Amino acid sequence: MNTVIKTTFPLLIWIALLSSCVTARRHDALLARYNSLAADSAQYQQQRKSFEEEKQRLDAQIADLTKETEKLKADSAQTGQIYRRNKALLDDLFEKYEKLDKSYNQLLSNSAAEAGTLSKNLSQKEKDLLVTEQNLLATKAQVDKLSLDLQAREKRVEELEKVLADKEKAVNDLKSRVSGALLGFKDSDLTVDVRNGKVYVSLAEKLLFKSGSYAVDARGAEALKKLAGVLKTQQDVNVLVEGHTDDVPVAGGIPGIDDNWDLSVMRATSIVNLLTKEGVNPSRLTAAGRGEFVPVATGKTPEARQKNRRTEIILTPKLDELFQILGSN
Repeated sequence: MNTVIKTTFPLLIWIALLSSCVTARRHDALLARYNSLAADSAQYQQQRKSFEEEKQRLDAQIADLTKETEKLKADSAQTGQIYRRNKALLDDLFEKYEKLDKSYNQLLSNSAAEAGTLSKNLSQKEKDLLVTEQNLLATKAQVDKLSLDLQAREKRVEELEKVLADKEKAVNDLKSRVSGALLGFKDSDLTVDVRNGKVYVSLAEKLLFKSGSYAVDARGAEALKKLAGVLKTQQDVNVLVEGHTDDVPVAGGIPGIDDNWDLSVMRATSIVNLLTKEGVNPSRLTAAGRGEFVPVATGKTPEARQKNRRTEIILTPKLDELFQILGSN
């Protein structure tokens, strides 16, 4: 408003000076022209204020969008949802920018006198809008990059799911092969089941060893030979043999056996040696003794102790392909 007063004050003086030497009709025409110019100037000032408020609101939205984008980088689980919301905001900002740009172009098409009055402000507005447009394009580039990253992650997830499904199928097939090979033995002597992606073959002590001995019996050797036949056809399976005992201390007088640790280790080693003789690659075999410290039954009853005296052969498919996907960038 001060600008209007400064601009029109000389005009008022000029009109006042002329009013004494011009006709009333000429005076009224000049006064009407002045009032029209003053009204136009006030209108342009209001438009300028509206444009500045709109720019501030757009700047705030851009700041919010930038903040959302940073949050998107830190939270990959919400990347897809934030990407779609940011894209919608970006499209909305571009639409508003186009409308604002159209308004400026329309304003610039006014008369030369009016454009001259507003040219300085319009030039600054154009600079601000250029900066805003550059920021929007930069934000769009970030959103596009995040979209590509999301697609790459989704592809890795699909690959992992396929590998895991293939491994699950391989484990179930392995269980079926082992179960079929050991079909002729009593359920009370051995069990075959799947746990945590591995095939567990649990053999009772009475099938493999005499009490306190680590020499494999003939009946147990028969079962292990059948198992070896399956393992030789499954080259991508690692084999861990774990010996388990009950909590009753071993009787003295057994050469090389001082306690249950020794007995469990020697039994596992005997089984590994037998599997090796039957043609299973020794690099795939591991012997371990667990003593009485991993029982499957609690209590001190003969039944519980019998269940704990066992050998577990744990078959684990190799996960090289899975680890390769996990380790890739």
